[in-house]
Amino acid sequence: MPNPELHAPSNLAIGPALAEFTRRISVDLAAAPPELPSFPDVVLRVRQALSRDEVTVDEVVRIVSAEPSLSVRLLQLSNSTALNPSGQRVTTLRAAIARMGFTVARSATVVFALSQMRRAEAWRGLEPQFRDIWESSARLAATAHALARHCRRPDGDQAMLAGMLSAVGRLFVLIRVSALPSLLADAAIYDEIQSVWHARAGRALLMRWELGAEVLDAASDFDNAHSPHGGRATLSDLLLASHHLVRIADAAELRAAGFLEAPPFLRLGLDADGAAAVLTASAAEIASLRAALAD
Repeated sequence: MPNPELHAPSNLAIGPALAEFTRRISVDLAAAPPELPSFPDVVLRVRQALSRDEVTVDEVVRIVSAEPSLSVRLLQLSNSTALNPSGQRVTTLRAAIARMGFTVARSATVVFALSQMRRAEAWRGLEPQFRDIWESSARLAATAHALARHCRRPDGDQAMLAGMLSAVGRLFVLIRVSALPSLLADAAIYDEIQSVWHARAGRALLMRWELGAEVLDAASDFDNAHSPHGGRATLSDLLLASHHLVRIADAAELRAAGFLEAPPFLRLGLDADGAAAVLTASAAEIASLRAALAD
């Protein structure tokens, strides 16, 4: 459970604001269920449709078609290098959804919803922080998808979804911190608040999405994959490994990267050469997905 005191702030004037933040977010997360401000309903409509075993492509097309901007986003994603390696473009929404599958369609719907949120009044003045969370989640999602493909795993689509959903908890914390400007203005305090609270916030928000335990764990708190355990690599392993890889600007840096000895990389069987292969051979795929996921 998060430590409500965090670390003692260097500026004692921040103490009361920090205590008030802790009180407020604890109350918010105890609500049933908490919600992100201005989160578009289309995500819930798509999620509800896709939760039914008998849902058809045509039903999903009908729901998505009500949001023209979302339709464009799905077409862009379906024609990205990652999902269209043959280069054969599709021009209809039905063909796009059939190509990408329902999991990727849901991922793209989440991306669309997040991109629309930043235009709402509730987020005014928070554009730099919103953009940072947005872009880091898109990089994580794209890299996790590429890494899953490199490791010949069948869960690349789920990895992309979990990567984008990892933004949800951080955005919730951001909007709550923004109500206490002194906390938002102190970068160190804000970063620590995010570190302590984002996983709990993400899990509380995503519990009603019927994601499945592994996707929920990865989306809300993939950092737990640092823990050693036996057995197969999990989706959280995939995301944590990707989290490290997105920070690498040059594959040559991997030779001295201590994180390659961490449990997620060991469980994935990914050494420096394998990690370099993901960053180089998959560069076009990652760039294509990032462009399609970005707003």
